[in-house]
Amino acid sequence: PADKDLFLNSLAQRVINPYIGMAIVLALVGIGIKFSKLPEIDSEENDKANNNDNKQKDKSSIFAYPYLVLGVMTLFFYVGAEVIAGDTIIRYGQSLDIPMETAKNFTTYTMIGMLVGYVFGIILIPRYISQHKALQASAILGLTFTLAAVFTSGFISVFFIAILGLANALVWPAVWPLAIHGLGKHIKTGSALLIMAISGGAILPLIWGKLSDVFSSQMAYLVLIPSYLFILFFATYGYKIKEWKK
Repeated sequence: PADKDLFLNSLAQRVINPYIGMAIVLALVGIGIKFSKLPEIDSEENDKANNNDNKQKDKSSIFAYPYLVLGVMTLFFYVGAEVIAGDTIIRYGQSLDIPMETAKNFTTYTMIGMLVGYVFGIILIPRYISQHKALQASAILGLTFTLAAVFTSGFISVFFIAILGLANALVWPAVWPLAIHGLGKHIKTGSALLIMAISGGAILPLIWGKLSDVFSSQMAYLVLIPSYLFILFFATYGYKIKEWKK
């Protein structure tokens, strides 16, 4: 226990300096923006432009746009899945008796997977592949990697959790334009609702933790299945729904 506490304290100390550096850089960027000569944003003109681009008649309520509501739910599930993949993988590795010295690097592998996905997204979307097709591919990869992680063992299982970063990378930039298209004067409120979907990253990991305590860390990853299924639903059908069925 003493050695473990010493190691954890040492690990925590390594985090302090990078975050101090990040804080300094962000502070300098903020100061630079404060004193830079950026153009003023005319909100009224932007609203007029959005309304002119919108061929549909504006609706009275933001919730009258089904594809936006479904898009918010999609991002809720996505952010939850992303946080689970990145933040639980170390604990999962330890549950498989992988030493902490090795397991501490697993989150880095997830981030590398996301970086690779971002690069592919920049190259391929929308020139070679549409946003909804990219979203479909991401959901299918997420389902495949999750099932592989649950039904394999050891480092192979951990590997599939790590490369969920690749599956998750394209979801946010693919959902966003599909969810706000055609909102007209409601585009600001719609964007705010999409940002609020980040709360999924606080809620779904709690469900994973509870399932992990009741069953096992490995079986707890099954919580990702409904998340990726909903993403697939939105990518295939949900983004097309313009009216609620009466």
